[in-house]
Amino acid sequence: MTTGRFAGKVALITGAGRGIGEATAHRFAAEGADVVLLARTPETIAAVAQAIAAEHPGRTALPIAADVADPAQVDAAVTEAVARFGRIDVLVNNAAIAAPLDTLTSDFATWSHVLQVNLLGAVHLARAVSPHLPDDAGGGGSIVNVSSIHGYRVEAGSSPYDVAKGGLDQLTRVLALELAPRGIRVNGVAPGFVDTPLAILPDGTSELDADWFREQYVGRRRIPLARAAEAEEIAAAIAFLASADASYVNGTTLVVDGGLSITF
Repeated sequence: MTTGRFAGKVALITGAGRGIGEATAHRFAAEGADVVLLARTPETIAAVAQAIAAEHPGRTALPIAADVADPAQVDAAVTEAVARFGRIDVLVNNAAIAAPLDTLTSDFATWSHVLQVNLLGAVHLARAVSPHLPDDAGGGGSIVNVSSIHGYRVEAGSSPYDVAKGGLDQLTRVLALELAPRGIRVNGVAPGFVDTPLAILPDGTSELDADWFREQYVGRRRIPLARAAEAEEIAAAIAFLASADASYVNGTTLVVDGGLSITF
């Protein structure tokens, strides 16, 4: 018999091919859920699905290649997931891209694409999935949006990412209000620095190995815990918010940054 906080439930996770999404898929499977893995690269999510099947016997991982910025692909993916499992209990909007861009002079098509993926992708998924989430009588569904401390802190050259994450925090609040009559909770997680592929710079090195990171954030403890998060630590926060343990948590974004946002 399957046990765990998500036994008998189905979680759909976007950006599930690596980093926080991959760790979250493993966390939900470890706690009894079947998982739907969405990402743009079929080979990547197929490998994650195989790893979940091997590490979490009895759990099913369904990989679906889809671009969250395309509403038609999102609708098709959700239709496939519901046809396979008959339900979706949890949606984790994690898919994101980053592009260093100047607000006033950068190519607007690229600027806009960041918003299409990071913000409107979550809108597309919420619109497609919410009709299938159980209401309170069935235990209540849950949506968790993966935001960032960039939702309320800004950095030069990061405007589309910052704006998208700020919008995602507001979307969390709006959906929490609109879906509350059905007993569906909507929350967010705002990570700081995380050891994932998004930390890899264009030259192939990790920003977490850079001198400026080690000097300011570790040596001077601008991150009080003096390290970046592991993806599994963000996944743990996501699982908490999606679970019955957070049954009275709604419309909030939980900051998981090692204390970074409390320092000067």
